Amino acid sequence: MNDDAPGQRPTLRRLGEFAVIDRLVRGRRQPDAVLLGPGDDGAVVSAADGRVVVSTDMLVQDRHFRLDWSTPHDVGRKAIAQNAADIEAMGARPTAFVVAFGAPGDTPADLVESLVDGMWDEAARVGAGIAGGDLVSSPHWVISVTVLGDAGGRAPVLRSGAKPGSVLAVAGELGASAAGYSLWRNGIEGFDELRRSHLVPRPPYGQGAAAAAAGAEAMIDVSDGLVADLRHVAEASGVGVDLSTAALAADREALAGAAAAAAADPLAWVLGGGEDHALVACFGGPVPAGWRVIGRVIEGPARVLVDGDAFSGYAGWQSYDELG
Repeated sequence: MNDDAPGQRPTLRRLGEFAVIDRLVRGRRQPDAVLLGPGDDGAVVSAADGRVVVSTDMLVQDRHFRLDWSTPHDVGRKAIAQNAADIEAMGARPTAFVVAFGAPGDTPADLVESLVDGMWDEAARVGAGIAGGDLVSSPHWVISVTVLGDAGGRAPVLRSGAKPGSVLAVAGELGASAAGYSLWRNGIEGFDELRRSHLVPRPPYGQGAAAAAAGAEAMIDVSDGLVADLRHVAEASGVGVDLSTAALAADREALAGAAAAAAADPLAWVLGGGEDHALVACFGGPVPAGWRVIGRVIEGPARVLVDGDAFSGYAGWQSYDELG
């Protein structure tokens, strides 16, 4: 492929690394927390709390996203959202992101600009900025995001603090991304909102800090699946967790039409579907606004029950699962 052909869209190889970076960072306005953005060997981000909450995650083309389903803007939003949710799950708020991106040299530069526009779009939803990053050549798209967060002076909410007698509550959607994935994979049209939910998750921004302020004992975001992620909480806390299908009825009903079209069980999506990035937390006292009770914490051993019985269905995604 000749990158220099007249009239052809400029590619990463044709423009070169530094020209591409200049196009991606030009005109961006950083939030107050980013004291020094791209342009030097490192960024400077304020840490008013005196501590920084840090998390990182990766997305690989055709493993975590498909460019025949998603626009680059969608992929950018997803990359930021799933990292922001990890900070929310610690009871903190995201302040800045650092992004490393790999792609083939013949990738049109405007696609990468759209990707970064999506990242900035999502980062703005939490009042954060993109403080820096790196570009490399890769056989396919790979995105690595590191996010920094501020706990606002509160202790971080860990997975290990759940206590028997507390309630289990959720903020956000359950099963929507799994439903959307099934619709895309089976070529089922309609259900646009659910299809969209798979491409761009909607974490309940601000609810992590609200849960921390309300005294949440333990918290996690639903990235792999409700049962799978609650198992982490149960094991870290040495407790059992008992989910109520009656309390999850509204979640099932919201997916019922899509489940009928896909010949699937909506409860399986609710319990085993990941990538919604809802927040699940344990509360010993009142549940804050925006949260709904879906179960309770019981004495150990560590396990996840559904209506008092051991769960034997699909629990959720694992990184080395084969794609279906």
